[in-house]
Amino acid sequence: MSIDTVIFDLGGVLVDWNPRYLYRSLLGSDAEVEAFLTTVCTQAWNEKQDAGRPWAEAVAELSARFPQHAGLIAAYDERWGEMVSGAVTGSANILRELVPTGVRLLALTNWSAEKFPIARARFDFLRLFEGIVVSGEEGTRKPHVKLYEILFERFGVTPQAAVFIDDSAANVATGRRLGLRAIQFAGAEALRAELVALRLL
Repeated sequence: MSIDTVIFDLGGVLVDWNPRYLYRSLLGSDAEVEAFLTTVCTQAWNEKQDAGRPWAEAVAELSARFPQHAGLIAAYDERWGEMVSGAVTGSANILRELVPTGVRLLALTNWSAEKFPIARARFDFLRLFEGIVVSGEEGTRKPHVKLYEILFERFGVTPQAAVFIDDSAANVATGRRLGLRAIQFAGAEALRAELVALRLL
């Protein structure tokens, strides 16, 4: 089946987001940053916001557990924009090159509904997508099948005719189980080679 759709993940593929960018300015050493992000503001905690939990609730719950870190926890919400350093080098250029080919461009992202407007305002290339499914707006997240199915149904996607690009091995594995031609992102140069091989570029 010929490919008619390319589905991009955003964070880690097109947008360079990392909480370390903020916490390196707030804590004294990389060791302190890693300790904080593995014991207090963990990936699992952040993923609940990606799945729709309000930030006020998340901050209040965690601050009650770690009152000594209340200021640092609040910064995760209040200074979230400082975790975004910019676009991933080269990826936005690939996205722009796909536009004139006529392939449909969609995005499937794990992102807090409250924070996604920051990205929309900052990155003009997001306007190139026909549609973007945001996990926090849907109440579920990758790698759960439900989020993929929402995108398929909303935009009439045939998985076997679509390429899916994501930096997470778990998300790629789910995509493959659902019939997508899934590529694990490992840099723009490698992605370009994959898309050339598929005759999309």
